[in-house]
Amino acid sequence: MKLKTNIRCLLLGLLLIVLIPQFSAGQAIQMDTNKLQLANQYYRDRDFEKAAMLYREIYETSGSDPYFNLYLNCLLELKDFTQAEAEIREQLKKRKNDAYLYVQWGFLLSQQGRDEEAAEKYEGALQVVPNNRNDYIRLASAFLGRQQYEFTRRVYQLGSEKLPSESFHYELARVYLYQRDYEQMFQAYLDLLEMDENNLGRVQSSMLTAFRMDVDNSLRDEFRTSLLRRIQQDPDVIAYNHLLIWLFIQEKRFSQALRQAIALDKRIGAGDANIASLARIAAGNDGVEEAIKAYDYLIEKGPSGEFFSEAHQGKMKMYYHRFIHFPEQNIAEETIRSQFEATFQVVGFHAETTSLVIDFAHFMAFFQHEIDSAMALLKTHMAVNGINALQRDQLKNELADIQVLKDDLWEAVLLYSQIIDANKNNPLGDEVKLKKAKLGYYMGNLSWAQAQLDVLKASTSKLIANDALELSIFISSNTALDTTEVPMQLFAKSDLYQFRQQDSLAWAVLDSIEAQYSYHSLLDDIYFRKAKTLIQRGEYQQAAGFLEKIRNGYAYDLLADDALFLLAELYEQKLNRVADAGELYKQMLTLYPGSIYVEEARERYRQLRGDMPVDKETLFFNEPEIN
Repeated sequence: MKLKTNIRCLLLGLLLIVLIPQFSAGQAIQMDTNKLQLANQYYRDRDFEKAAMLYREIYETSGSDPYFNLYLNCLLELKDFTQAEAEIREQLKKRKNDAYLYVQWGFLLSQQGRDEEAAEKYEGALQVVPNNRNDYIRLASAFLGRQQYEFTRRVYQLGSEKLPSESFHYELARVYLYQRDYEQMFQAYLDLLEMDENNLGRVQSSMLTAFRMDVDNSLRDEFRTSLLRRIQQDPDVIAYNHLLIWLFIQEKRFSQALRQAIALDKRIGAGDANIASLARIAAGNDGVEEAIKAYDYLIEKGPSGEFFSEAHQGKMKMYYHRFIHFPEQNIAEETIRSQFEATFQVVGFHAETTSLVIDFAHFMAFFQHEIDSAMALLKTHMAVNGINALQRDQLKNELADIQVLKDDLWEAVLLYSQIIDANKNNPLGDEVKLKKAKLGYYMGNLSWAQAQLDVLKASTSKLIANDALELSIFISSNTALDTTEVPMQLFAKSDLYQFRQQDSLAWAVLDSIEAQYSYHSLLDDIYFRKAKTLIQRGEYQQAAGFLEKIRNGYAYDLLADDALFLLAELYEQKLNRVADAGELYKQMLTLYPGSIYVEEARERYRQLRGDMPVDKETLFFNEPEIN
């Protein structure tokens, strides 16, 4: 159903393109501009009777065929078939080789159930179409606008036969999509790529469109099979290998993508940029191990390599990411510290390493409690040659965070305010506005914080806007009916402790709220905070227990969908309860259809059910297929 809707929208656009008048630069046309605008407005409003009258007048004044076509289309929309057929017959006396008129005539007849006569007119269009590319495309668009896919295909095939120097692969592929002849579509796109490898971006864009229209997620598997077969048949077409790597990346199968990219680089060279790009993509999608392998490959090429420094920095960021987000690996702080120091011995301290310096300072302050050393590092780096204003403010942003850690909250407010004033029109400004609003929340100034958050809900950054909206709703939903703000202020204090990595203090405050305000609306939020704290510690089974409490006792509260999705992720990724995870993802689709997690839950459910590949190996994944 979704596929049909998408096709219908595309066809409407194609029909309008066919009907919109186009004139040569030297064509002299005299017409009433106001009348034309009014006719177009009537047409858009589907008031075809008034539009038909005006288009007829404009055509008689200008003599321009496109306006007659619009007039004729109005008659067809009005189902005035007698008048429409009379008009077509009259026009064919002047334009006997106008293939477009035959298409309209055929459509008119088909609307009356005269299918055999309609087919004759459609055949007539094929017989009279002039032998040039533009006319073939115009006729095909006319057929496509009338959903005559088979005749559309025949037009392009006729063009290919009559004009062997011209390519219609791209146009044919689109028709095959409408016909759901996917294998032919794949072949047409691959033929286009074989003809000119510069068409790679065009093919990728077209395949993304096809994948979005695929309701059962079967196209990727089918396309991969066709592509792998073509790679075996034509190993010299390097663009096929690039397309395969791209396809693996779309599926987030970074291990296979990297294997292919490295093999291709060993074969033809000049692959460093692609491997570096793949490493960045994997890093941004939790493909930590694959990103590290990609960076290692670039590092092995030596200091003369273009991406040597970037690879060292990227690899260190992945080590740090793994330390923070995978507590079950029990990575020692001393190990991370030595890795940071070793990395800086290679890459040095300069403008291009600013992001890594910020990570190192954060690690020292928040994990090793070396606050003075961390602040000194940030201040020293601000004076490095080549640092621009934005980088300096990013360093100052981390410095403000450390002031929050130090409990020097007003100094943090001052620094945040300076950054906001200097970055009013870029994402850093909105990011820091959110931090400043949260700081007001931590300090118990709930009304002021909510006012700032309400402004941020209009942020151009969707992530910041969503975070601001979430916290604003949280504050209002837990204070609106209360005569006291004390429970919320305590909860905010707990969040401040959590920000400072002071988990035991945060937990104690949550316990006190639960004990003193046992019937408060914050209880599900307390359970959710405790679950997230346990996840950060790697205590997944205990975290699942708190999420189950929310699932069973607070299924209609704001956090219900968050808790359900997080519980499903724990079952799938940490507790090896895959069947239970699949059932929870399924529940997300039915219980919370408006949740922001629905799309991801649907994809995860399909993966677990076996509809989509997760990490399936094939015999083509080894290097020989591109050697």
